[in-house]
Amino acid sequence: MLDELLEQRVVLDLISPYVCLGKLVRYDDHFYELKNADLHDLRDTETTRELYVADSVATGIKRNRKRIFVRRSEVVAISKLEDVVDE
Repeated sequence: MLDELLEQRVVLDLISPYVCLGKLVRYDDHFYELKNADLHDLRDTETTRELYVADSVATGIKRNRKRIFVRRSEVVAISKLEDVVDE
């Protein structure tokens, strides 16, 4: 099931006040690996998670990491960036 997300731009909603966007290039039992990623701390802005992600769909991922590993146990949800709706 996760294989269909490989090489796709994805959104990782985390338990913490972070959201991560980028291209999913690999995963294993413990980590997701994303390239050209945006790890965004929602405490740094007044916007909501939903608005930040919808903005990224419209304007593109604001890359601040070439490569990042995200612990799977910290992820609440994963989806393709193109599947995000703003309705």
